[in-house]
Amino acid sequence: MTNSTSQSPQSGAIRAPGPLGSPMLTFNLGAEIKRLREENAWQGGRDSKTLAKNEDCRIVLTVLQSGALLHEHRASGRISVQTLSGHIQMHVEEKTFDLPAGHLLSLDRALPHDVRALEDSAFLLTIVWPEEGKRHFPDNAGSVSGEP
Repeated sequence: MTNSTSQSPQSGAIRAPGPLGSPMLTFNLGAEIKRLREENAWQGGRDSKTLAKNEDCRIVLTVLQSGALLHEHRASGRISVQTLSGHIQMHVEEKTFDLPAGHLLSLDRALPHDVRALEDSAFLLTIVWPEEGKRHFPDNAGSVSGEP
């Protein structure tokens, strides 16, 4: 790992590179939210930072200003969205999910959805991709078998 800083291509933020794929990571989410809100990208209504990145899982912290909208999009994996602060709404198909702080929504893969901040908000997005050819649940406690 290097101590030099780099510019994040998506947010324009200058950040020290981190160990995104380490086997154990810990974060002070309050401090991470504060840092994101101090970056220039926050002035545009939103900012985000990938906290963990592996082949089968990604965790992204996102901050949105009140009124900001993430237009309809899809995720290739299953997702969960957990509101840490503020209040967001997600529109999925014909349903609206109200997600104030402390609420979590789980969605299957490829469902079109959008996200709107009803007030300044922060949320964790977790994306999970199952290993190709594996079941989602173990057949028994000790192993996971492939699809029949």
